[in-house]
Amino acid sequence: MNSYQKRVLTNFITVIIFTVIAVFAIVVFRDWVNRSEATKAMEQLGKTVLAYRKDRGSVPPESYINDIKENLIGYARLGDLNYRALWIDYECTDDEILAYSKKTSRSLLFGNIYILLRLDGRVEWLKEREFKALLAQQQSPMEVQMMKE
Repeated sequence: MNSYQKRVLTNFITVIIFTVIAVFAIVVFRDWVNRSEATKAMEQLGKTVLAYRKDRGSVPPESYINDIKENLIGYARLGDLNYRALWIDYECTDDEILAYSKKTSRSLLFGNIYILLRLDGRVEWLKEREFKALLAQQQSPMEVQMMKE
């Protein structure tokens, strides 16, 4: 192989490497933006729920959430929102999961994760295994049965 061919091969490999890095960076950035927007939407939902709870003494019904959720900035990034108000009673602690949504990431960094809203308005992200264990601790047998149907 002469020096010209070596240069062409080196340049080709360099372009391929930079392309792979750029594609990976775009995927990670897109996932980061999606997470950021979903967090904003869930935080807005939390503020709305806390205001409703302060005024009326209970969490809003699911119909109320369905009416307002599409007006939340970033709501489209939440995906399928699961709202657990039916299972929240006066004995629940502030750590109770009020709403959650599963996010499937195309990035190797994030994988399947859940965004959740606690009863006290906190928003957090949990890995799938952690989330499922936490939810299983909080679900009543009746809720588990209804989720299967």
